[in-house]
Amino acid sequence: MSQIGRALVLALGVGAGAAGGYWYAHAPPAMPASFAQSTPTDSERKVLYFRDPSGAPFWSATPKKDAAGRDFLPVYENEEASFDPGSKPPAAGAERKILYYRNPMGLADTSPVPKKDWMGMAYIPVYEGEEQNDGSTVKVSLDKIQRAGVRTEKVGSRVIVHPARAVGTVKTDETRVTVVAMRSEGYIEELYVSRTGQHVEAGEPLFRVYSAQIQQAQTNLLSAMRAQGPSLLGPGSLEGAMQQLRNLGIPESRIREVREKGTNPRTIDWPAPASGHVVEKRVVNGQRVMPGNELYRIADHSQVWVIADVAEMDMAFVEVGTRAVVTFRAYPSEPVEGEVTLIYPELKTETRTGQVRIELPNPDGRLKVDMYADVVLRPGGSEKPVLAIPDSAVIDSGTRQVALVARGEGRFEPRAIKLGRHGDGYVEVLDGLKEGEEIVISATFLIDAESNLKAALKGFGQPETPK
Repeated sequence: MSQIGRALVLALGVGAGAAGGYWYAHAPPAMPASFAQSTPTDSERKVLYFRDPSGAPFWSATPKKDAAGRDFLPVYENEEASFDPGSKPPAAGAERKILYYRNPMGLADTSPVPKKDWMGMAYIPVYEGEEQNDGSTVKVSLDKIQRAGVRTEKVGSRVIVHPARAVGTVKTDETRVTVVAMRSEGYIEELYVSRTGQHVEAGEPLFRVYSAQIQQAQTNLLSAMRAQGPSLLGPGSLEGAMQQLRNLGIPESRIREVREKGTNPRTIDWPAPASGHVVEKRVVNGQRVMPGNELYRIADHSQVWVIADVAEMDMAFVEVGTRAVVTFRAYPSEPVEGEVTLIYPELKTETRTGQVRIELPNPDGRLKVDMYADVVLRPGGSEKPVLAIPDSAVIDSGTRQVALVARGEGRFEPRAIKLGRHGDGYVEVLDGLKEGEEIVISATFLIDAESNLKAALKGFGQPETPK
């Protein structure tokens, strides 16, 4: 291997060890250890340092005791290379057969006898009974799994509820807006409702108006009442005269008044056709009005609309009848429940959002037009269960999603998966996992780091391709 290649391997080993934190970052500086043909006594061997008796990553240059009063264990020369600080030492007096020696950097290189690599690091013995990983799994010591808090969960089916969040605005219910207009020419003689925003009740007088056409229709009604003749359905009949007044928009109460009193009042107090607030006023005292002119616009706010802007990516999950929880920023502690009654057929090109309508009651009138609201749409209540895993179980690199399948005895298999919808902390699995398989749902970073380190070291251990 060239000098540059050796430098790269050394740099990778140091950097990966610091990032992975599982074999290099906690270990003391590596020191070459020589393998002797004969085993010297403890008094003859050199003590390199002392380690924690529980296997915790603590060391000392001099003898000391731990918190429980136990002596730190000496690590002699020739023992350091085979000591894994992340695992517990073998039981005292236990004799295990060494199968072979593996590369200390994790490279795909083994030896039947003790040896050192080009950096002077001793190869690590592999004992009988130690299960070795194949190319598709990564093995982590059991005590390290416990310390890291690794938890697993079986893959199962559940209903994925995908909450969509949106910002809404209170709007007037368009079905509760009434326009006040006359069907004949007239002159306003007095205004009773002269301010925008004023609340009126149905039947309450809005203004007093004089109209010659209404005067003529009332005269015809009085004439028909006095007329004598067999025909009651002709042009001059009573019914025809009353219909003429109805066509001019005169209320039935005024028609009854003319018939009962037999008089022809010069003016009429025009009644409000509906209850609500005057949102527009286009009439002043003394004004001449023409047929069809809009004089007032009255809106009933006892029920309002909330128009919510939903992100384009969430529109597929929303339908008419979807339950919505609306929280108004003026009343953050009082959410109101409703449902979607309409999905508008177009998107806003500027924001790439679609609009949905939610109808809410407003009997006390506290909801004002143009108030802001935070809307949470919760679709999917009628969906069928799908295969799903917790969000925390997914390792997402941006272009690839992976889950760690637990194989038992500290072995884990990184498995590429294909994901679907997200919701309530879970994500749908379209491909890559089967129901009942056990996956890691916490501390995935630890196992992922070891897997990535193993793959990287193997890649560097491949022979260079000649150019």
